Amino acid sequence: MRLNKRLLTVWLILSAITTLYIGIDDSANHGGRARASTAVTVSAILLAAVKVRIIMRQFMEVRNAPALLCRLTDAWVAGMAAVMIGLYLAGRAIAS
Repeated sequence: MRLNKRLLTVWLILSAITTLYIGIDDSANHGGRARASTAVTVSAILLAAVKVRIIMRQFMEVRNAPALLCRLTDAWVAGMAAVMIGLYLAGRAIAS
């Protein structure tokens, strides 16, 4: 069996990001009750965006694609994260 070091490294990074998110999520727990927090929500969206970029690059073979496609996929990930954060912040502003 041949060990693919690149995939193992990517898997470890993705696992570390997931573990980091779990730690951030647990920090939002106040006295047994979960409470929404802008910092936690924005952090979760940004961590998800990083994971999506890694998955696109490493497992969807975008790393070997032409530079334009690499830039377009990065722009898509950044744009989606910005839209989600913007909608969350707008919703909080409307709700308060």
